[in-house]
Amino acid sequence: MSQRLADALLKRISYLSAGAQSKIKSAIQFASNAHEGQIRLSGAPQLNHALEVGLYIAELRLDSDTVIASILHDTVEDTPATIKDIKSRFGATVAKLVDGVTKLDSIRISKTWLKPFSPQYKQVDRYENQAETLRKMFVAMSKDIRVVIIKLADRLCNLKTLSFLPEVKRLRIAQETMDIYAPIANRLGMGEFRCELEDLSFPHLMPKEYKWVKKLAIPAIEARRKYLARVSKKLKILIERQGVDAEITYRAKRWYSLYIKLLKHDRDISKIYDVVALRVIVPSVEDCYNVLGIIHSLWKPLPGRIKDYIALPKPNGYRSIHTTVFADNGVITEVQVRTPKMDRQAEFGIAAHWSYKEKGSMKKLRKTQLTWINELLRWQSKVQKSKDVKEALALDFFSDRIFVFTPQGDAVDLPVGATPIDFAYAVHTAVGNQCAGARVNDKMVSITSALKNGDIIEIIKNRKGKPKLDWLRFVKTEHAKESIRKAAPR
Repeated sequence: MSQRLADALLKRISYLSAGAQSKIKSAIQFASNAHEGQIRLSGAPQLNHALEVGLYIAELRLDSDTVIASILHDTVEDTPATIKDIKSRFGATVAKLVDGVTKLDSIRISKTWLKPFSPQYKQVDRYENQAETLRKMFVAMSKDIRVVIIKLADRLCNLKTLSFLPEVKRLRIAQETMDIYAPIANRLGMGEFRCELEDLSFPHLMPKEYKWVKKLAIPAIEARRKYLARVSKKLKILIERQGVDAEITYRAKRWYSLYIKLLKHDRDISKIYDVVALRVIVPSVEDCYNVLGIIHSLWKPLPGRIKDYIALPKPNGYRSIHTTVFADNGVITEVQVRTPKMDRQAEFGIAAHWSYKEKGSMKKLRKTQLTWINELLRWQSKVQKSKDVKEALALDFFSDRIFVFTPQGDAVDLPVGATPIDFAYAVHTAVGNQCAGARVNDKMVSITSALKNGDIIEIIKNRKGKPKLDWLRFVKTEHAKESIRKAAPR
């Protein structure tokens, strides 16, 4: 088994140079020697896990240092090998990555994150160091995001053998995956990882709901797949007649995502139009808009269901055009249109920026998509109670996000439900403290009103103004709350 995995890994790293491939071969041998005789609870050799994590990282087409670190990620914790050994053999960068992943292994979930009176609440041991261990993860993210990418791959592999663990440990790992790892993957734009993490945790935490969703959805998914196989051929012919080369696929909604959506639609699967959605991949952005016109010429669109995430990307970098149409026989169908680069970004998110062909892109990325990590670090060191950590993450950093804009066109990333006050503090603490009013899309609004994705906000300041403690009832971001508490008269 280990040899088969090693061969698969070596095949998958063909995108790297011959020298890099040679170093990875050495890393595989190093891990093989270090983990010799070690067996996991599943009965598989420990080396298999190391190689599987390496395969995930190679699938992302990351650099050779990250692939090597992923193969060696457990050696320091589980074998006599040291960081010094790894540094002397594979270099300082690999050693730092392995050291970072090793330090993240201490992350645990607190009992306060679980719903009171639930079976999990009664069974899961209490962990007191949640704030500190979360801080370690955020510090690691701010220093080198590759540490967290390796950790996500490690967690994904471990979830596949979760059934071999004792129930208490199984529930704890599944719950912390849902509450920490999956949301972080989502914020990093790693859609495929997020969905896998959720789907592998879902049956352990909610076995009845998992079985119910599958029983309800499988017939609907099969019927929709057969239908889309027919209409996709029709659409492809029409697109190619216009001289556009298109790849058309269709993908079923993931189990946990479908479960959440069913709860929002009264458990009625007929109200969910993307149980299986069409995905059209075309060469360029111009082609995306041309294909949108072709789709609407073929099928009537549903009013208000066109979402242009190309012109206005999601905060995690996701780009695509979504439209919902009355397709053949009036069947309501969602269609997504994107380029190959957008498709890769949707699957792998921030990891796509670490492509071996895109060295140096992280400096630019840090100024846009990673600013929220610095916000996390700023308030996280002040949080003492794990309950505060949970609430702040749920309401702010791990919530759904919107993008709004300054009058100059600068984008500001905020949680859903954020107000002009939150926006003002995101621009600058002084702007927030002096906020006296707001124009949204050239109209005066209450400073406590909820903002929407794409809004353009202008803050009206009163230089002698002070924030009010009453604002704490409306604001959503931790930065705004902290600033108001400091500056508001009492």
